[in-house]
Amino acid sequence: MTTLDKRLHAYRDDLADIRLKGQVEAARFVDGTPAQVVTETAPQRRAPEPGTQLSSELLFGEAVTVFENADGVAWVQNQTDGYVGYTDSAALSGTVHAPTHRVAAIHTCVYGEPHVRSPGTMPLPICAPVTVIGTKGRYAELATGGWVPAQHLAELDDTENDYVAVAERFMGAPYVWGGRSDRGLDCSALVQLALMRCGIDAPRDSDMQEAGLGSPMPYDGNEDVLQRGDLVFWKGHVGIWIAPERFLHANAMDMCVSTAPFHDIVRYIQENENQPVSSVRRV
Repeated sequence: MTTLDKRLHAYRDDLADIRLKGQVEAARFVDGTPAQVVTETAPQRRAPEPGTQLSSELLFGEAVTVFENADGVAWVQNQTDGYVGYTDSAALSGTVHAPTHRVAAIHTCVYGEPHVRSPGTMPLPICAPVTVIGTKGRYAELATGGWVPAQHLAELDDTENDYVAVAERFMGAPYVWGGRSDRGLDCSALVQLALMRCGIDAPRDSDMQEAGLGSPMPYDGNEDVLQRGDLVFWKGHVGIWIAPERFLHANAMDMCVSTAPFHDIVRYIQENENQPVSSVRRV
């Protein structure tokens, strides 16, 4: 049997996605059922136990396929990027609304009523898909309930064209391993969300991005060949080159999204992790 990446293929010894039948061994294969995230974000964990390490996060409105739902924990695959993990059953609804818009602001809020003094009921992160069923004044009504400022939304085909500018809006956001919103995110999520807002599909993890995003560029340590927006990779890390003094990345050194001179970052990672730059890719 073929060894498939379990981050992107739902299979265990006891249970697997029926689409993998004949490719993997499992005691039982299931179709999976559709569901949708109804909380601001929802964890995707490597293990079913609540509180264990994040592998990724699900955004409000993202559709998932549920392969198992037991004891308050669901084993799911995110339909946005194919990522597989365990999440909280309470974060999901079996009612799935086809999205019409995405959150375009770095963050917005759902309000109980369409006016400025209405209490907020839930924040929503950038790139979260939503379904608009009507408008009133400056507010859009959501199929899931509540109202969002219309200027914070964009239709699905209304994308931006500068992913560097999108990424810069995350400056100062805290670093969280596995996080995927401005409340906390990791290096590859910063790249993924910035590209997503520009209509470019991107894998979830940095090794996947290094293997398939854009085109590889020759790099021998000479920074002069780099251009604004180039993605620079190390083993387990990625960032965006903007200018010699402005390399943007979510990082555990500053514990936030920050910029620093590129040569300082190269030296730091080489000295502390013994990792050279592994590649550069141009989107």
